[in-house]
Amino acid sequence: MKFGEQLQRNLVALISVFIAVSALSYNTWRNEKSEYNRNQRWASFEVLMHLSDLRETTFHLQWDAATVEDSAFRTGWVTVLTIKDLSQVLEAPLPAAAESLRSTWNDHSEGLGNPNQASRKAILGEIDDMRDITLKMLQELD
Repeated sequence: MKFGEQLQRNLVALISVFIAVSALSYNTWRNEKSEYNRNQRWASFEVLMHLSDLRETTFHLQWDAATVEDSAFRTGWVTVLTIKDLSQVLEAPLPAAAESLRSTWNDHSEGLGNPNQASRKAILGEIDDMRDITLKMLQELD
């Protein structure tokens, strides 16, 4: 039997195999992409919630310094480090933004409660920057 005849006899089978492999490849790719997006969304939502907690802690430390205990500083550190850890699974530039937030918290958290409010502005600026980057990343997901 000639090659052309064999091809003609088995054309339906060859097309079926091609379609099956193509569908399997696409389905696998789509599942991986969906899982990646789910993970990005979950981590982003967690980061946003922790950023909100850090903002609240910053406000307490700035304006309620006389009534706030030292535990608020520790709570702030825990929140900052949690944000930093969560951001490691997110796309760039979020890990760098989290490191910048950690550095700013390290440099300015002790200054919260001072009348000049430079520390508060620096920390809240970093929180806002990271929040904006996170929201932008969420909007760009497929």
